[in-house]
Amino acid sequence: MRVLHIYKDYHPVFGGIENHLRWLAEAQAARGHDVTVLVTNPAGMTTAVREENGVRVIRAARLATVASTPLSLSLPLLLRRESPDIVHLQFPYPVAEVSQWLLRRGRATIISYQSDVVRQAAILKFYNPILKRVLRQADRILASSPNYIQSSPWLRPLARKCTVVPLGVDVKRFASPQPARVQAIRRRYPGPLLLFVGRLRYYKGLEYLIRAMQRVEATLLIVGTGPEAARLGAMSYDLGLAEKVHFLADVSDEALPVYYQAADVFVLPSSHRSEAFGIVLLEAMAAGTPLISTELGTGTSWVNQDGVTGLVAPPRDADALARAINKLLADDAMREAMGARAQVRARAEFDLPVLVERVMTIYEQIWLH
Repeated sequence: MRVLHIYKDYHPVFGGIENHLRWLAEAQAARGHDVTVLVTNPAGMTTAVREENGVRVIRAARLATVASTPLSLSLPLLLRRESPDIVHLQFPYPVAEVSQWLLRRGRATIISYQSDVVRQAAILKFYNPILKRVLRQADRILASSPNYIQSSPWLRPLARKCTVVPLGVDVKRFASPQPARVQAIRRRYPGPLLLFVGRLRYYKGLEYLIRAMQRVEATLLIVGTGPEAARLGAMSYDLGLAEKVHFLADVSDEALPVYYQAADVFVLPSSHRSEAFGIVLLEAMAAGTPLISTELGTGTSWVNQDGVTGLVAPPRDADALARAINKLLADDAMREAMGARAQVRARAEFDLPVLVERVMTIYEQIWLH
């Protein structure tokens, strides 16, 4: 089967959807499918087609980035040249969605609906009529959780063409014990250890987690970079938390599982619906680390089951975060039980082979229809 994935970015760009797309494309290629990824090039010009781990990667010239959306005149031209069986879009990326809507390449269009358009309200006023047509034209819409279908004003009317397909991770990669390296991290930072991993963006809610650290006796490791890094660093310093909050920037793919295993608790304090799922929650679960997340009405509270794999706190509430963190840190047995249940859930529901099998089953259903 010839599969064409389209999105704005791809590895080595760091991000949850970028990682998801890479893992899915490489796994499909490993199964013998002809897989192409069409994205934009942060460096500017269109690049020659490259094969990366069995995947054909095309990077289209990027003119500019407006409201987190890379603009590319080359992308629709490159799309026109392709002859896929299945076109699979990662939503939202309006350039790709409109291009496929107009050109209608392939025998079927699949949309992985990763998030509502939340912050770009001005753009949405103009895009909304097209968005509705794009979603109606899709042969199947993949939602990462049942919560999101029910809570999204765009998905709810189209629930009949939506299928829940959770995102996935390579559980073995995060679960494989590395005790010596874990102990090295624990010796470097005074425990107990809290961990956050992700891009430092407005909707991650890190300001509330940093404020919560005023009432928590622990060390917080923040892995990732992003537009909020300077503000959050200054805030941490102004609050007198420089010894308790450590900004580690990006860490290597090889080192990342060790940080999850070293953490006593993983915290995702997201503040807005832009956090639709939280792949980092899956990575922490795979490592056997209990979770704290926030109730946004999205997939995060479906992934992290309150009282089972971790705790769920109200969003934008530093006091509630501090109470949840202190509750877990005070009970070793609770943390151990939640971490074990999290790892079992990760293997059963979110392992990469499970994701690939679910996606390929949908492709085949549409292909044979």
